[in-house]
Amino acid sequence: MRFAVSPLWEIAPSFRLLRSAAAHPVHRHWADQVRPRWAAAGLDRGWLSELIPPTGGYVPDFLNPAPAGPAPTPSAERDAIGATAADRVRRDLDHLARHQGPLGPRLRALRNDPEGLLAKVTGEIEAYWDLALAPYWARIRTVLDADVLHRSRQAAEHGAGHLLAHLHTSLTWDGNALRMSGRKQPLTRVKAGTGLLLIPSAFTGPGLRTRTTPPDPPQLAYPARGVGSLWQARPVTRADTLAAVLGRSRTLLLTELDSPASTTQLAHRTGLSPAGVSQYLTALRGAGLVSAHRAGRSVLYARTTAAETLLRAASA
Repeated sequence: MRFAVSPLWEIAPSFRLLRSAAAHPVHRHWADQVRPRWAAAGLDRGWLSELIPPTGGYVPDFLNPAPAGPAPTPSAERDAIGATAADRVRRDLDHLARHQGPLGPRLRALRNDPEGLLAKVTGEIEAYWDLALAPYWARIRTVLDADVLHRSRQAAEHGAGHLLAHLHTSLTWDGNALRMSGRKQPLTRVKAGTGLLLIPSAFTGPGLRTRTTPPDPPQLAYPARGVGSLWQARPVTRADTLAAVLGRSRTLLLTELDSPASTTQLAHRTGLSPAGVSQYLTALRGAGLVSAHRAGRSVLYARTTAAETLLRAASA
């Protein structure tokens, strides 16, 4: 049994959230920012809109390859999707058709020519990642890593059985078998493959998501602890301390990047000139405190994990 933080396991549930007209109690702040860019880029009507059913249910397994390590990169997982065997793609699409009805022209073409068209799917996944998740990944990753640390400590102190019994309300562990309420068919160890892969997720919930495609280990994505506070504002109460090191303007920009923003947006919010903002962001990016992400015609800047750590230390 092992844990993995998987960027691409966040694709399907976050995509569904953007398609929903209902305001999400936790992710509304994220969705309100991302949905206009997502629609403007045409991602609401592309490959993913047909591969990911809007109201739940089966998502083709090839979109969630088993993570090769504890924290694979998005590009490594996209490469794994691109390397999916043609027969695997066809079986998954046939399964999707059994769940949601006949495939449309685009997915029928993918079924007929997986080798030729998978690159288009991975290209759209990359575009979606860059626009919807990459600018926020440092914050999301902090929550997921904290969950893994907590669960690992549970297993070390109380045993794997205790961890599994407290992972989710739909799971029970009786000392011999792991049972999930609501699962339609039993899954034996012979059919499941070796091991168990646990994947904390920011957007999965309130239920669980599973993938069972031997010889890969069964994958179980569950809602991570701490997601409820993911988008809460994080004020810096001692910005003067940090400003003495970084300078007032750079510190101001870091605090304004509680949500990813463009140069123009930051200039408007801070009163700094666009040229000044660009210069300061270049310096912050060079120091590893800011990352840049293409979103259509704009470039969004976001705080890195290092910046989040620095700001937490300054506010302590």
